[in-house]
Amino acid sequence: MIAFWVVAGVLSALCAGLILWSSARAAAAGDADPTTALYRRQLREIDDLADRGLIPESERAVTHAEAARRLLAAADGAQAPWISDPGRRRWSLVAAGLAPLLALGLYFAVGSPGMGDQGFKTRIAAWRALDPEHLTAPQMAVVLQALIKERGGDPEAYGFLAQAQMASDNPDGAARALRRAIELAPERADLWEALGEVLLAQSEGQVTPQARKAFQEAVKRDPTAVSARFHLARAEVEAGDRRAGLAAWRGLADELPAGDRRRAAVERAIAAAQNQPAPQELDDGQMAAVQGMVATLAARLEAAPDDAEGWVRLVRSYAVLGDAARRDETLTKAKARFAAQPDVLKALDLAAKTEPMR
Repeated sequence: MIAFWVVAGVLSALCAGLILWSSARAAAAGDADPTTALYRRQLREIDDLADRGLIPESERAVTHAEAARRLLAAADGAQAPWISDPGRRRWSLVAAGLAPLLALGLYFAVGSPGMGDQGFKTRIAAWRALDPEHLTAPQMAVVLQALIKERGGDPEAYGFLAQAQMASDNPDGAARALRRAIELAPERADLWEALGEVLLAQSEGQVTPQARKAFQEAVKRDPTAVSARFHLARAEVEAGDRRAGLAAWRGLADELPAGDRRRAAVERAIAAAQNQPAPQELDDGQMAAVQGMVATLAARLEAAPDDAEGWVRLVRSYAVLGDAARRDETLTKAKARFAAQPDVLKALDLAAKTEPMR
């Protein structure tokens, strides 16, 4: 490493000397303007072509006059003389020689000239010896590529590589990894869904035909794939079939629990497609408080099951939360208990039809 920097410094000094030597030669050549010589040669060439019959006399006169005009303009133009001061040249030479020497001295002072070369293979070996939690995303991607090359890849390895590539802001590499994973496990819906999301990132959020195909393959293998269904519905809306897209979104929202953040995202998309204000979303603390109150009501009714109004409120609460399973279970239990009271049964049915929280 030290030898390299010494050679680099010497080469820098030689280059600076060569530039100064060339400048000195130009200064010694005098102040003659080469432009006038160029136009004089052009005049001679015009005359030669005309004498040989290669251009007509009319064209000779026009081109001759133009070249003569340019020659006169060049001859009349004031040219700044080249000032060659030997004292300035000496200081320039000293500065050119000192610059690489100072740079080399600074490197010896603050650098690490004794450090050996860190080859790429050496760095990979060092990264592999570290805890993966201490690696950056690009380092993790390199380590995974090395492991796959050594041991052969499986769908899981390529899936992890795709995640590392995405975290490294390399969607092209992530797409290649996922396509290889799909070649090994074409029936895995999660790989198709991940590929569609990577293709979305490549196209800056646009559902391209390739992304749509990937999402369709995901839904074909797993009809409950949330992300794939969401983006396929968005593609319908963007293509102009808003009714079909909204219907798909509403069906997806109805299947997700009320506290699921994915449901909130679907509801915001529905509101945006209908030019309506986005629904207000409860934060985790507020949702936990609501669920705690509902759980307290359910526990009280288990201890005192004859409270008809309490059962109506519990059914309505589950309906508002979007918990269809508990709503239906509670409704069935309450109807069995109050089968002889038509007014209560009617109130229970109305409570079960309450719209879920948006």
